Amino acid sequence: MADDADLRHPDLYINRELSLLEFNRRVLEQARDPENPLLERLKFLCISSTNLDEFFEVRAAGLVQKAELGSMATGPDNLAPAEALRAISETAHDLVDQQYRTLNEELLPALEAESIRFIRRGDWTREQERWLREYFESELAPVISPLGLDPAHPFPRILNKSLNFLVSLEGKDAFGRSSGVAVVQAPRALPRLIRLPPEATGSGPHDFVFLSSVIHAYVADLFPGMQVSGCYQFRVTRNSDLFVDTEEVDDLLLAVEGELASRRYGDAVRLEMADNAPPEMADYLREKFELPETAVYQVNGPVNLNRLMAMHELVDRPELKFAPFTPSQPRHLVQQEDIFATLRQADILLHHPFESFAPVVDFLRQAAADPQVLAIKQTLYRTGPESAVVDALVDAARSGKEVTVVVELRARFDEAENIALANRLQEAGAHVVYGVVGYKTHAKMVLVVRRENNRLRHYVHLGTGNYHVRTARLYTDYGLLTCDRAIGDDVHHLFLQLTSLGRAPQLKELLQSPFTLHEALIERVEREAGNARAGRPARILAKVNSLVEPRIIQALYAASRAGVEIRLVVRGMCSLRPGLAGISENIEVRSIIGRFLEHTRVFYFENGGDPEVFGSSADWMERNFFRRVETCFPFQDPALRRRVIAELETYLADNTQAWILQSDGIYRRAEPAPGEEPFSAQRHLLESLAEKS
Repeated sequence: MADDADLRHPDLYINRELSLLEFNRRVLEQARDPENPLLERLKFLCISSTNLDEFFEVRAAGLVQKAELGSMATGPDNLAPAEALRAISETAHDLVDQQYRTLNEELLPALEAESIRFIRRGDWTREQERWLREYFESELAPVISPLGLDPAHPFPRILNKSLNFLVSLEGKDAFGRSSGVAVVQAPRALPRLIRLPPEATGSGPHDFVFLSSVIHAYVADLFPGMQVSGCYQFRVTRNSDLFVDTEEVDDLLLAVEGELASRRYGDAVRLEMADNAPPEMADYLREKFELPETAVYQVNGPVNLNRLMAMHELVDRPELKFAPFTPSQPRHLVQQEDIFATLRQADILLHHPFESFAPVVDFLRQAAADPQVLAIKQTLYRTGPESAVVDALVDAARSGKEVTVVVELRARFDEAENIALANRLQEAGAHVVYGVVGYKTHAKMVLVVRRENNRLRHYVHLGTGNYHVRTARLYTDYGLLTCDRAIGDDVHHLFLQLTSLGRAPQLKELLQSPFTLHEALIERVEREAGNARAGRPARILAKVNSLVEPRIIQALYAASRAGVEIRLVVRGMCSLRPGLAGISENIEVRSIIGRFLEHTRVFYFENGGDPEVFGSSADWMERNFFRRVETCFPFQDPALRRRVIAELETYLADNTQAWILQSDGIYRRAEPAPGEEPFSAQRHLLESLAEKS
């Protein structure tokens, strides 16, 4: 391509929503991979379903709003909202069809071969039918409220993602009413999977029945004197993105609390329905929810696939699950219990989940108990409802230490939990603030201020992921513990910025969104391009969850054209097109999908032979650069820097769980070359970092 190529041309960009759907397709492929244990394959299917729910609740819902307002605003790919929705519908329908084919044609037969069965109504034995009828009468019927529809009983409000049944009726009830249609709502408290007790039914130890099958079988009992001519399960997905007018809000906590209730009944964006429902019934529901035909998904199986996730806990078959492992502890932490003394000797790098998250919790617990510690400051984005991290902060506050916590109330789908933990911290005496109005506080940082020899020393934890003990076993993330003076000063100034409304001075080591991170990264990409043109070593490696910000992509294109080798590991959305002649032939993009959710954000710049390596809380997205408070921190210790680079190279060598992005937007799974040994980055890191079983 000519030197004056327009690097903003729409053909150079992949639509971000379509790219996210392709990520979900890669997750679904894990459910089809016979190399994965069987119950893990079922779990991957459920994850793909849950991901798709969130996609419609947030991504598709936002586009629907724009389209309804007549917006023609486009992203770098130049797709208007209405055009994007048409493409999304086509891709999502294909993806949903593949989900149910995977369930019905691959997973259910494989589970049955392992004596794990979902018994269909037509296959119930007399003993099973007798037990299930009694179960329906004693456990289900008392909590189900069938709703006949007539002028006194209008169509009910349907809860977001709840299980419901549309029932067609014939005849008249005791009052002579004959609307012909009723809705049965399954309370969320009811289990979606019912285990058949072997002693009462003669069933196997892992025989189950879907709740929907039981309701189908006995729904006529809810309408005595009338004839049920049809019963069809359905589920509606609603817009679940909270809207808080930050310019009009006086109390952010009260505003978010007020919006949470409306999430359950936002505008409908998708209708899932049993594929045996006649067209007139599907049309009836579609009109009630004011949806176009393209928003209707008729499926061959349970409409709430993600409820099958319970099987992983219900079935005790270790051989059908990933082998358990024990995260390791850094050797110098095992040898010396005083984490502050350890940090005065050297920085500590933790790579979760291969290495334990426990040192982070111990760091906070020791700080809470140490009389020399004067103050603890921390950001919290997601922590989980039962949090050892929050327990340590509560203990510290109750012991009289100055505890300041920046709680991000708008962490999507965790808002209620964050409100609860904010109230708990305040009750313990901690200072709780909610970040900066208009910006989400997404940075992951802890500052411990300790008095030592009549001076104050700052101890810091900076991470790429959340302070969530459970997800630290499921997500890959880096955490850096250090008492480096410059980094400690920077983190101190960042907390002042978040709590005091003042300006932070120029930071010495850290980069920060929304102020310096974006421009600093572009400058480093352009520096690599200049080095390549001058014949100096030039290389960029980056590992992120998403890459969609246009100016970063344009800078990478320009660097590729200058001859910079660019290797990117992008788990999810990627709008950059690699392999375009004259534009991006020096760029490779791969996505790693495996046992753990890849979540680390790491950036490497060759810098003419003097490499710079950073960890960050930020992805390469507009929101992370301009609408969030983020941190990006250097790995200064040469040994730790070499280790991070080596682990990045490990991901680039993966030839079994890597998917390589093609210039047409399609991902192709990597395979070992002839004579090459299969290599999985996650498996290698487990073997090299986790404790040996």
